[in-house]
Amino acid sequence: MALYEHIYLARQDISAQQVEALTAQFKSVIESFGGKVEKVEYWGVKSLAYRIKKNRKAHLSLLNIDAPPAALAEVERQMSINEDILRFMTVRVEALEAGPSAMLRKRDDDDRGERPDRAERPRLPRAERPERGPRRQRDESGANEETSFR
Repeated sequence: MALYEHIYLARQDISAQQVEALTAQFKSVIESFGGKVEKVEYWGVKSLAYRIKKNRKAHLSLLNIDAPPAALAEVERQMSINEDILRFMTVRVEALEAGPSAMLRKRDDDDRGERPDRAERPRLPRAERPERGPRRQRDESGANEETSFR
């Protein structure tokens, strides 16, 4: 069987319980075709970059799926019929990601207030900081001397 990552966007008007019910419905369809859902993640209500069917926000959910292509075809058919689903996308992958997805890792980092990409540097007191270089002088036009074209 093939491995897939499937993401769908549901209208913001519906509740989180209704989104879970939709996920359970799609999960049962996949299992009826002999596939299985390895991981389900609910990413919450997020703002969209642009309006989709008059919606500015949407519930986002991720499904990691190990199923035959027929199961995905049926799930996508049912999603296209359902008026609560705004968009969906299925991507075939070589291996399913273990652990939380990038979206959930980002949320965890935001909750802790940590920035793993930046090393902690102690800030020196003002008296111990090195002297800054001289300021650039501006000419009459307002441009820096170094960047003015003559």
